[in-house]
Formats: sequence, structure tokens, C-alpha cells
Amino acid sequence: QVQLVESGGGLVQAGGSLSVSCAASGRTFSSYNMGWFRQAPGKEREFVARISRNGGGTGYADSVKGRFTISRDNAKNTVYLQMNSLKPEDTAVYYCARTSGWSISPYEYDYWGQGTQVTVSS
Repeated sequence: QVQLVESGGGLVQAGGSLSVSCAASGRTFSSYNMGWFRQAPGKEREFVARISRNGGGTGYADSVKGRFTISRDNAKNTVYLQMNSLKPEDTAVYYCARTSGWSISPYEYDYWGQGTQVTVSS
């Protein structure tokens, strides 16, 4: 059974920075691509960023490109999301998830964390 546990969310002012982490259990972390998604109240869950198994490939939603950076440390079974120049519209619950593919559709991800709240005040 795979468990993903996010941490690092919180409250930050617009223009500030925040980093969230996702720690995975098990010995197969490096065999999977990972993604970050977010969901704001009343909205559908949306793709934020993805990273390949060895970290050599990344992809971002247009809304966060140039501001967010995804990375991973396979030795620590952890994936990170560094968020800079945060905007109020970035406020959401942020989830990490695992996939065998390279899709941005949440339906292609099989394991999810419980989420961590990120709130950006104006």
C-alpha cells in the first residue's frame, strides 16, 4: 500500500513564497512519475506540475509556469513544489499524486495524498 503525505502548506502574503513537500512510503517511488494538483473551493481539481521518474523531465500548467518549480529526491522518497510570486488565485488545497504515465489528467493518477492547504492573502 502506497501512502503519500503532503506537508508545508500555510498562509502567505501575495508575492511571497512557500514550499510544499510530499513524502511517499514504499520502495517503488523512483519507478513512478509524480504530479501536483490543486483544488480551490467550488472548482475542479486542476493540474499544476509533473516530474519524471528520474527528475529529468518536468511540465507545468501555464498559470504557474515561471513561478513554481517541481523537484524530487528519490533517496528521500519525496517530491517538492517550490512556489514563488504567489497570487491570491493560487489559494487551494494542493495534492501530490503518482502516475505510471505522463498525463495531466487526474484520472491517470492512482495514489493521492490527503492534501495541504495553501492560502495566499492579498
